[in-house]
Amino acid sequence: MSELLTALTGTQKVAVVLMQMEQARAAEVMKRFSEAEADLITAELVGMGHVDPVVAEEAFREFHDMTVKGRRRPRGGKEFAAGLLAASFGAEKAAGVLDRLATSLAGKPFEFMDEADPSQLVTLLSGEIPQTIALVLAHMRPEQASAVIAGLDESVRAEVAQCIATMGTATPEAVTIVAETLKVRAGAVVPRQQVEVVGGVQPLVDIINRADVATERALLEALDERDPELAEEVRSRMLTFEDITKLEPRDVQQVLRGIEIAVLAVAMKGASEPVTELIRKNVSERNRDILDDEINATGPLRMSQIEEARADIVRSIRELEASGIITVQRGVEEDEYVY
Repeated sequence: MSELLTALTGTQKVAVVLMQMEQARAAEVMKRFSEAEADLITAELVGMGHVDPVVAEEAFREFHDMTVKGRRRPRGGKEFAAGLLAASFGAEKAAGVLDRLATSLAGKPFEFMDEADPSQLVTLLSGEIPQTIALVLAHMRPEQASAVIAGLDESVRAEVAQCIATMGTATPEAVTIVAETLKVRAGAVVPRQQVEVVGGVQPLVDIINRADVATERALLEALDERDPELAEEVRSRMLTFEDITKLEPRDVQQVLRGIEIAVLAVAMKGASEPVTELIRKNVSERNRDILDDEINATGPLRMSQIEEARADIVRSIRELEASGIITVQRGVEEDEYVY
């Protein structure tokens, strides 16, 4: 047995063997693992990319009880892993596994920033070009990146947002250089990591979705001036108060259960009829009466007050969706609703 094979972990050997099998047969094997085990195997499949044919042959021999069909394929990578996961667990679960893996991989180079205060990160990034700031924010957790982008100078925000939405894949070397430079500046030493940056519109949407109303509005208005098409795409993907109509009744009830009546009454001020009816149908009779009294007692309100109340409800929807407690149906045509 070669020294290379001896150096492999059990999980890595499993990944190597799966690479050699036809996808249908590999999928049957993959189904035997727990989801946690599948996560570990997928991480190895994505990270290996290419395996020496000699090592692959020896690994396969070690699993002598497996039947081999077709040509050896000493290759891995994201595409192979995605296809195998989809065949094993279905497209939806496969996407979840790969998303978790991408988040894990993406966060490592800048993990020294995880516990830093947003104001400290703003200071740390001060003076960097928008492309560099975008690269760093795209690696952060969306809620952390949102706090940082809110602290940036208004003249920089829009360009940073545009860079996040339009960036491609940075080389590991580029990511390493940026991470090392910032960590040295922060007084530490950064480890080298092999990473893939996940940029694009969705990371920007995730960041804006967690921003306060003022930052969200200012950023979108600035994007309108720089790139109207991009701004429109961002808006189309963002979750809004009206999206409560895309929830199943039981999910609406789950959302409303955590909202104070006073906040709900303010949020409903000027809301469309479908939204108003949906909310009234999904609160208890007693709470409906209290809600009606609260609405009747509420006088004229500033639009900013209404938006803040709606933002609270949207945040609740996002949190429940992220936790898997509720499901938001996306892709529904906007002209099906009255705004």
